[in-house]
Amino acid sequence: MPWSNQGGGGGPWGAGSGGKSPWGGGPQSSGPTPPDLEEMLRRGQDKLRRVLPGGNLGGKGFAILGLAAVILWGFSGVFQVGPDELGVVLRFGQDVREVQPGLNYHLPYPIETVLTPKALRVNKIDIGMRVVDDVRRGSATRDVPEESLMLTGDENIVDVDFSVLWKVKPTGVGEYLFNIQRPEETVKAVAESAMREVIGRSEIQPILTGARQTIETAVQDLMQKTLDHYGAGIMVQQVQMQKVDPPTQVIDSNRDVQAARADLERAVNEAQTYQNRVVPEARGKVAQITQAAEAYKSQTVAEATGQTSRFLKIYEQYLKAPEVTRERMYLETMERVLGGADKIILDSGARDGGSSVVPYLPLNELSRPAAPRQPQAGNRP
Repeated sequence: MPWSNQGGGGGPWGAGSGGKSPWGGGPQSSGPTPPDLEEMLRRGQDKLRRVLPGGNLGGKGFAILGLAAVILWGFSGVFQVGPDELGVVLRFGQDVREVQPGLNYHLPYPIETVLTPKALRVNKIDIGMRVVDDVRRGSATRDVPEESLMLTGDENIVDVDFSVLWKVKPTGVGEYLFNIQRPEETVKAVAESAMREVIGRSEIQPILTGARQTIETAVQDLMQKTLDHYGAGIMVQQVQMQKVDPPTQVIDSNRDVQAARADLERAVNEAQTYQNRVVPEARGKVAQITQAAEAYKSQTVAEATGQTSRFLKIYEQYLKAPEVTRERMYLETMERVLGGADKIILDSGARDGGSSVVPYLPLNELSRPAAPRQPQAGNRP
């Protein structure tokens, strides 16, 4: 080559290049040198020879190593399930059984694997509000209006904050793991949808007053039905309505309306109480007067009937003996009239042709108590 005769450099760039390229030096080591694999293998073999009997890795040594590896591989199937967890054993990716909390065993990987979800823990999701932990003020609640504002059936807006308590079904752990990807987001979306549907079928007054328990039950049933349709393996334990108010812009006016309704109900209750007190009293007086009139009627009719019977009896006797009956009636009448009067008997058949007083013994006077005598003035001591 043309440059072969130029000095003894060994390249077109002269002898002083030292095998370097025209853009600078050749490959240079910058940083730590990578480990020598051959050297590491040789050192490992030396240590293994010293450990094994006879210092030689023969068939017996490989057998011991294989046995140790099998033992370690077998023990790798021991696993622990926490107190709030349930274990789901998968055999080549297929759900084969569920295990309870405690120490358990499954066939080593890759034959069987295990998943341990928090299936026994009760979870809580807040909708319409967020609990924020503040170091200075403690826990505070932040309103989320995009979740809490809902439209009622009578076209009013209501602000509803509620919480959902849920857990995994005891027999639905496999569905919980494989049928849904984000359980908390699924439960939250289903709860918000169910609450909006129930609120949309109700009017605002029952929602704000006494229909909370009914709404909570309806939302819980609708959520459970939807989650079962999804095959989520989730059980809704309770729905708790934390706050139900009108929007902030009209809450003062709504409170005035509620106060007016309360006054109206109070006035109606007082009127009803007065009615309940007066009406029974009037009815009692009417019944008393009616019963007195009925008694007077019965008494009068009975007396008239008795007098009529007595007169008819006397009349029958009168027809039989008129003189005797007339005399008897006269004597009975005189006895009834003069029986209690003071009497003086006059003898009209006196011999001298005049009338004289006939003395008689006043037996009724003898039975009367004697009147006390007044002291005379001359007998005073």
